[in-house]
Amino acid sequence: MKQQLYKLHRKLSLIIALPVFLWASSGFMHPVMTNIRPQVATQLLPPLAIDSAHLRTDLATALQTHHIDSISRFRLVHIDTTWFYQVQLPGKPEPLYLSALTGKILTAGEWLYAQYLAREFLEGAAVADSTTAAAPAAAGSALHDCCDAATSCVLNNPKGAKVIDATLVTAFNPEYKEINRILPVYKVSFARKDGIRLYVETTQDRFAFAMDNKRAVFDTIFRYLHTWDWLDLLGRGKLLVIGAITALAFTTALLGIYLFFSTKSKKANGNGRVKARRWHRYTAIVAALFTLMWTFSGCYHALSKLKEDTRDRYFVTDHFAAAALHIPFDTLQQLVHAPVTNISAVQMNGSNYWQVYTKSAAVPAYINISNRQLLPEGDAQYARYLATRFSGNPQEEIVTTAPVTKFTDEYNFSDKRLPVWKIGYNKRRHERYYIETSTGKLSVRVDDSDLAEGYSFALFHKHHFMDWGGKTVRDISTMWWVFTQVVMISLGFVLYLVSRKKARR
Repeated sequence: MKQQLYKLHRKLSLIIALPVFLWASSGFMHPVMTNIRPQVATQLLPPLAIDSAHLRTDLATALQTHHIDSISRFRLVHIDTTWFYQVQLPGKPEPLYLSALTGKILTAGEWLYAQYLAREFLEGAAVADSTTAAAPAAAGSALHDCCDAATSCVLNNPKGAKVIDATLVTAFNPEYKEINRILPVYKVSFARKDGIRLYVETTQDRFAFAMDNKRAVFDTIFRYLHTWDWLDLLGRGKLLVIGAITALAFTTALLGIYLFFSTKSKKANGNGRVKARRWHRYTAIVAALFTLMWTFSGCYHALSKLKEDTRDRYFVTDHFAAAALHIPFDTLQQLVHAPVTNISAVQMNGSNYWQVYTKSAAVPAYINISNRQLLPEGDAQYARYLATRFSGNPQEEIVTTAPVTKFTDEYNFSDKRLPVWKIGYNKRRHERYYIETSTGKLSVRVDDSDLAEGYSFALFHKHHFMDWGGKTVRDISTMWWVFTQVVMISLGFVLYLVSRKKARR
């Protein structure tokens, strides 16, 4: 019986040896990859207080000047010290940029702003705070040239690396993969020896991703050896292939553990085959626990991805009449009692609200556009409103409303968006909706079954059980136990070759 089990173990090992070797060797690279990320000055730009002197043309006036009757969203952005209304028109893929000084349209505004934003991330913010910048002159030159000045600031910047390309990305690709979540973004490439390119989301001033030539080499190797992108032509069939192989590897490891404890190894006495078998046995039993952890979590993760990710389907598109968007900036600032860093507008329960961001508050204030009344806990109310729309559940069934300002085991780095609100229900396996109120989008929906897979992958696959020691300790642990997998497979292959050689004699 045991001889038959040995033969079965050998056959299964030969089937899974190469895939596991590829996963292990490329897995060894992953901690290295996380430590050779392209260097950028910052991934988060500090909000700047807005000086009302920079807002000489009201949004409603600017829109009506250009015969725009309605918009779906707006906010304020700046290029150097010039402020613009970033306006999203219904059905249009890219926002329009209207000067807050003159109301003029900034030609190629989105393309220019993407470059300005990418440089801010790469080299650091050029403007410390708009309140310290000089207010525009009353004479016509500043009013006339504001768009030209912004364009020149981007295209003729004498400092830092030159931008060689800025391209809109509307779909994920081999470099900007689905794990990055955010679309659309702009890819901005710089003329540097490292070939650095930054991906930025202009509608949220968000750093999405960075890549350089060195990281690209590691990334390509990882894509082909670890995530098996060469199987993408199979579609979801790729996940079934990976799931089957990892399940087979898990079974092989269990069988090997059984054979170790149910049999005794012979003394080598100069016998090369027995010596190789002993080395393989002891190396394998040391590595076995981690073999089980990686194969189980890898299989679970692959099969969980068979479930379609529909988060991008959940968002709201509001409609505001241009004539209603006269921004009472001074009044809003008085109501919030703090320097204003941005203004937008949202619709909730049949009413329109100014969404007012300030330097002192972690969440925006909500002020009714019609009566200028401050809405208590407005951001939490808006999050519950969005969750109700996305889930179809009555609002009274909400049992949890909590702000999330950093990534956790449940809402982790792969979800990308911060800050968000966690809205929980006591139904459908305690489903939770993570809502980004600044965009009106669903970041992710999870329930208890998703949580199990998430913990499995984080703890068993990515070694987050070592977080107590920090990233360096976790990386060392990962690399060491991956190395034992490589040694185990190599010794097993040597044993196979020795056995083959003896059989031929």
